Amino acid sequence: MDMRWGLVPSWFKQDNPSKLQFNTSNCRSDTMLSKSSYKGALLKGKRCVVLADGFYEWQQQSGGKQPYFIYFPQTKDATDKETEGDEEWKGWRLLTMAGIFDCWEPPGGGEMLYTYTIITVDASKDVSFIHHRMPAILDGDEAIRKWLDFAEVPTQEAVKLIQPTENIVFHPVSTFVNNIRNNTPECVAPIELGARKEVKATASNKGMLGWLKKSQESSPQKKENDLPKWTSQFIHSPSPKKTSADVLQQWLGKQGQPAAKKHKA
Repeated sequence: MDMRWGLVPSWFKQDNPSKLQFNTSNCRSDTMLSKSSYKGALLKGKRCVVLADGFYEWQQQSGGKQPYFIYFPQTKDATDKETEGDEEWKGWRLLTMAGIFDCWEPPGGGEMLYTYTIITVDASKDVSFIHHRMPAILDGDEAIRKWLDFAEVPTQEAVKLIQPTENIVFHPVSTFVNNIRNNTPECVAPIELGARKEVKATASNKGMLGWLKKSQESSPQKKENDLPKWTSQFIHSPSPKKTSADVLQQWLGKQGQPAAKKHKA
């Protein structure tokens, strides 16, 4: 089932969802139980989990904005082997962000439109220097189970899961990502701030390199027009135009200090 990013409330009466006059891509946790756009869906148990490799956030600086790529810490065996059959997944650990969804039906009848919003919270201490907000991340299988189990876990209990998490890492990336047309491995390649040279590879970003290479080799190639129009800015999809192994090898090198880190005050 396709689901579009940007929640359209079920009570919306216009004939075209694009006529919604406010942005519903993100939903603040402190108002999700009071704003009519989200309250009804949330109280009805319409909770979902949004998956992404990571997300970008921009730090305001005197000379402009510096983008960062933020994601879950990765285990060293994240890309050592591929998953087969019922074998436990050992690949890249995707971010699991809490969301709310709703179903909208055109007033004149027609196909149902499923849409969602990503819940945001105050940024955790480690990333607050980048931006004051962040997605609500569900860390672990139990948190995910409780958030999705609307039959057994009531709303007031589920919303207690919506908290900032410290279990994330990040690294600065090139302003290449600022152009929405760019959707290649360069977008997530670590850079060294204050210098033109590239950050060399480490266990963490070598894992990213390997994962991108495998995902690109195993995924069917799609033309730009074939991609869903609601593809999230959070989700990184390797481009078929370049081999990610070649691109990231150029950016990362072979040795060096970890680029993925947590901010220290």
